[in-house]
Amino acid sequence: MTLLDEIRTGDARTAGISTSHASAERAAPAILSPAPAVSIAGALNAALRDALAADSNVVVFGEDVGPLGGVFRITDALHAEFGEDRVWDSPLAESGIVGTAIGMAMYGLRPVIEMQFDAFSYPAFEQITSHLAKMRNRTKGRVTLPIVIRIPYAGGIGGVEHHSDSSEAYWTHTPGLTVVSPSNPADAYSMLREAIESDDPVIFLEPKSRYWAKDAVELPVHTAPMTRAVVLRAGTDVTLLAYGPTVKTALHAAELGAEEGLSVEVVDLRSLSPFDDETVGASVRKTSRAAVIHEAAQFGGYGAEVAARVTERQFFHLAAPVLRITGFDIPFPSPKLEEHYLPTAERVLAALDTWEW
Repeated sequence: MTLLDEIRTGDARTAGISTSHASAERAAPAILSPAPAVSIAGALNAALRDALAADSNVVVFGEDVGPLGGVFRITDALHAEFGEDRVWDSPLAESGIVGTAIGMAMYGLRPVIEMQFDAFSYPAFEQITSHLAKMRNRTKGRVTLPIVIRIPYAGGIGGVEHHSDSSEAYWTHTPGLTVVSPSNPADAYSMLREAIESDDPVIFLEPKSRYWAKDAVELPVHTAPMTRAVVLRAGTDVTLLAYGPTVKTALHAAELGAEEGLSVEVVDLRSLSPFDDETVGASVRKTSRAAVIHEAAQFGGYGAEVAARVTERQFFHLAAPVLRITGFDIPFPSPKLEEHYLPTAERVLAALDTWEW
């Protein structure tokens, strides 16, 4: 065993390091061993595994999440590790999945359920909006429903309709639901653990086109609280507001804008409901201009709420109207047309050029 190996294993005495230098010994592995590359899918899988291990009341079920490990393999190996009583396949009935989870939560369990694809959640719409979202208010706080509904959402994988919807406006319009969407592996892990620990229902939107994006992350990790937005890139000319899959688009637009002398600030909203007015407001007051990016159609979409909210609260700090760069007002197109539908960095910069600077 080399000295480096001994330091990595933490054996100070065999490495010839005196106990007075124990702090240096403890610091060495972090310096010598870089954090592993972790994908969003891997981080979500780790979060589920750690939550199942930490709390025997946590259960995971949905279509094909058992032995198969989920259509995107987010639940890979969990059925084998925790058994049929903790991780199992459900019938192909989304309304039944949510209704079953509501009953389980009333009896003290903490269900984490998967909708497999975004538009598959629509058959469960009534259960979610009429019962899941309203139970705490209906019972004057006596019944809470700690349920996480994981929804792989949005486009970018050639999945056509029913497999590429961005349904965030439906859920954020429903009081009683917390709606969040991570954009990177660290947030995926931290926000899912926090969602599972929440005593109220959380709609957890997973950007499926980003499942395999990797970052160097040492798990477990705790990032900002899931209800807070985060400034990912500082700038002074304009604030780009993005979440989930469009965070990558916003960062790309910021890089291209910098080549043209534009200083772009990128804010990852992370939480769609509740909305972090404090972080967004501080950014807009600094830049005086804002644009929101999402994949869903524009009319009646989530961007309209963001634009109205920013305008109401920051009107006297704005130098121009808040812009929306979104998908078009059509059903999600076929795979051959998908690249023309989804907002790109070039479309973002073209929209910013419509302002009088």
